[in-house]
Amino acid sequence: MAAPIPFVREMDFEYGQVTEMSPLIRRVIANNPGSFTYTGTGVYIIGRGTVAVIDPGPINADHFDALKAALEGETISHVLVTHSHMDHSPLAHPLAEWAGCQVYAKGPAIPTESEVRMEAGDDLNFRPHVTISDGFTVSGPGWTVEAIETPGHTSNHVCYALNEENALFSGDHIMGWSTTVISPPDGDMGDYLTSLEKVRDRRFDIIFPTHGPPVTEAPSDFIQAYIDHRKARETAILDRMRSGDTSIPQMVKTIYAEVDPRLHPAACHSVLGHMIHLVERGAVSVSGPKDITGTYTLNT
Repeated sequence: MAAPIPFVREMDFEYGQVTEMSPLIRRVIANNPGSFTYTGTGVYIIGRGTVAVIDPGPINADHFDALKAALEGETISHVLVTHSHMDHSPLAHPLAEWAGCQVYAKGPAIPTESEVRMEAGDDLNFRPHVTISDGFTVSGPGWTVEAIETPGHTSNHVCYALNEENALFSGDHIMGWSTTVISPPDGDMGDYLTSLEKVRDRRFDIIFPTHGPPVTEAPSDFIQAYIDHRKARETAILDRMRSGDTSIPQMVKTIYAEVDPRLHPAACHSVLGHMIHLVERGAVSVSGPKDITGTYTLNT
């Protein structure tokens, strides 16, 4: 059994206020708490004078006013987005228009059609001005930010590295307070595991998730705990199948018995992510649709 992930959940903040996180990093948290956003969307401001902003967050007048106040007297040169969910990207274009700059991101994601709206839902209208890829960099006075493609949570997810502080802005790829939902078809478990290994091997000194406090203690070990958790979850799924479970809702009732039942629909999507990965590897077969309604059996 994998050791539990050493989640980091305690944080001291006030909505709309600027928190100094490091010499080059400030954070403003939007007042949009929830089951998937934790205390809300943390917007990061990189640099001094001429700055980049990561994940401006949701459309909310008070939040927008707080960002304007935090950035008063400074020049925003880049608006960077990790992925197009409604708690991350909607304010990107209004902020860029106000600042007179452009929005940078991987591009549109694959729309997820489901009765269960994952996260805050897809920002289906989002399109960046500039489509970026792995290794793309932007810079300003004393700071350089590098894009790291990390598909998995979404197909268009990108993390950002601040080279001067060896810091990772992980979006929803790694959240210090919780695990991440992988919801097909946009989410892909195989891609997610590969992306986790990719950022683990960069050996960052600190991780700044969009939701929750930073991960400061042994970040690479923390990421490995994420990987171990996913592998343990896969083992639990296989164990349930050996016990006779053939449907994803059956498995979720047992595997996630200690989790708030309100989160079970999201858990079904994560188990589906694992199941698709197992089908692709030839370990499992599916009868019917390759979705939550399918019937799954072990291959012998």
